[in-house]
Amino acid sequence: MAWFPFFIQLEGARGLLVGGGRVACRKAEKLLPFGARLTVVAPEICAELAGMAGLTLCRRPFADSDLDPAPDFVIAAAGDRALNRRIAALCKARRILVNVVDDPAGCGFYFPALVQRGRLTVGISTGGASPTAAAWLRRRLEAELPPGFARVLDRLAARRAARGRPRAPAARAAAAAPGLCRRDGGGCPPARPAGGRGGGAGGGRLRHRRVDHGAGTSAAAAVPGRGV
Repeated sequence: MAWFPFFIQLEGARGLLVGGGRVACRKAEKLLPFGARLTVVAPEICAELAGMAGLTLCRRPFADSDLDPAPDFVIAAAGDRALNRRIAALCKARRILVNVVDDPAGCGFYFPALVQRGRLTVGISTGGASPTAAAWLRRRLEAELPPGFARVLDRLAARRAARGRPRAPAARAAAAAPGLCRRDGGGCPPARPAGGRGGGAGGGRLRHRRVDHGAGTSAAAAVPGRGV
């Protein structure tokens, strides 16, 4: 069954990140720009993760008491499958959202492959089937977006705020976007024919390799931007 893509407000949300290695580091990189307050618990924490601003570091093993009071979400990236599964079981018993590295079945949420341009955020997930496919699609979308798209959204937001509730039909507002793209110097690429071959970042082929299914991107990330 497909997973529904909720977009949630993470500003000020309390997250527990169990693990101090490269995978945990990638999770933190994904979450910190969205304002999450992360506590990292691990006996050893890599220098890159320890050097990130805005983290609370606890250099010790995970304890059940780390879930009291309950955080808003938990990421189990301990590098120990048995420990990750125990954390997942504790979280599910307490109805805490949990993401488990390399264990899609144990996850209560996935990290999508993210495409970001200013106000725009696009999340891509294959439900854990293929993080490689999610990453490929992310690259294709990034290649299609005009360079000035973030400025376009800023201008559209300013228009909307000035008018209050939009009076123009949605179709008319959407039709104005390409013109704004061109004026902002980015241009809007022409639509590709159905079934046409696309170049752009990533090309048209999928290259399969082992990836971290748990984050997909933070939920499935083997590299920043990869998703489930």
